[in-house]
Amino acid sequence: MQKSGHADLPLHYGKVPSWLATRMSKLGRAIIESIAQEYGKGEVMLRLSDPLWFQSFGCVLGMDWHSSGITTSVMGALKRGLQPISRELGLYVCGGRGKHSRNTPRELMQVASKTGLDGMALVRASRLSAKIDNTAIQDGFQIYLHNFIVSDDGEWIVVQQGMNDKSGFARRYHWHSNQLTSFLNDPHTSVCGQSQGLILNLTDPVSEDTRQGIFSISKEHPERMMKEIRKLYMPAHHDVRLENIDLKRLGSVIALAYEKDLQNFESLLLTEGLGPRTLQSLTLVSEVIHGTPSRFKDPARFSFAHGGKDGHPFPVPTRVYDEVIDALDQTVQRAKIGLTDKQQALKSLHSMAKSIEKNFIPNDRYDDLIAKEWKDSPKHGGRTVFDAQSKRERFLKKQKESLKQMSLF
Repeated sequence: MQKSGHADLPLHYGKVPSWLATRMSKLGRAIIESIAQEYGKGEVMLRLSDPLWFQSFGCVLGMDWHSSGITTSVMGALKRGLQPISRELGLYVCGGRGKHSRNTPRELMQVASKTGLDGMALVRASRLSAKIDNTAIQDGFQIYLHNFIVSDDGEWIVVQQGMNDKSGFARRYHWHSNQLTSFLNDPHTSVCGQSQGLILNLTDPVSEDTRQGIFSISKEHPERMMKEIRKLYMPAHHDVRLENIDLKRLGSVIALAYEKDLQNFESLLLTEGLGPRTLQSLTLVSEVIHGTPSRFKDPARFSFAHGGKDGHPFPVPTRVYDEVIDALDQTVQRAKIGLTDKQQALKSLHSMAKSIEKNFIPNDRYDDLIAKEWKDSPKHGGRTVFDAQSKRERFLKKQKESLKQMSLF
């Protein structure tokens, strides 16, 4: 069994504002539908079980690029977005955070009644995966989010997350039934989190003797850490720094978006007059849909599609976000009736960016890129979670000034 790495996921608290949550559900749904149309629902499951792709997916949806909140918000957005088309798509998202996680068994039994799957087996898998990550693996993290995604042919994945209040970090665990040979021997496709040194891991194959002698476990010591094949280290700082991205890859996306010879391609892709800023976002969305695993080693790069709700690397450009949602939705709907011209054009964006990347020489104007995004933010409808706070502060200041004026009479 392979494990795909670990990442630092700083704990972030707070609620995703409704203006972003709604857009995340719509764009998340369109991206998942696009992957299912092009590669099948099995590929959707494979992507969601990959920690690097999952983090990149969260970034392209406009979430804080490095935080633990990506897990909660992305899974919540997918559950809301996919629910109306679950039967059509053949994918069902169950569970969630806190009290919603406890509804997972009931939701799985409902899915079983619709699909003919073995509900009790699914419930058992759900409970075992949660129990193992909370108890058999004692790494200092308490599970607080549990999502179980199942397809109508019985394939399933688990995405769950635990928190460690003392360290201020979260750890995300990924399971995939297609790669599962045993719940007790290396069951994960990924464990993501800050390294804690040696941990108690009773799912490690070398712990078989320990499991047999479980009553004397306190005398045993794990011999090694979990195996990891993909590594993702997410720093504690909020801003997106140069070292967090592959500038050659990001530069090729920017260059493609502003290439003057794309007018005919723009018309084919979506609509006349498609702006370069929207094309920049669409190129990154195209990579999330069509990119291979090696393309997701720098998830921060995908935050240059729609920024971040905390203003890093820049405010969420809501007008651009809405144009991307409309564009991708048109592509999905046309593909459903056999019209694949826009689908192929969207796929070509990823290929064209890769082609430019081969000979692209990065420059040192990263700060200029960030400055331009901030300068253009008002015309793109830029928003952050601090907008409401700023409005309230202005209101209180104005009210205070009015009261002060009244006191002068």
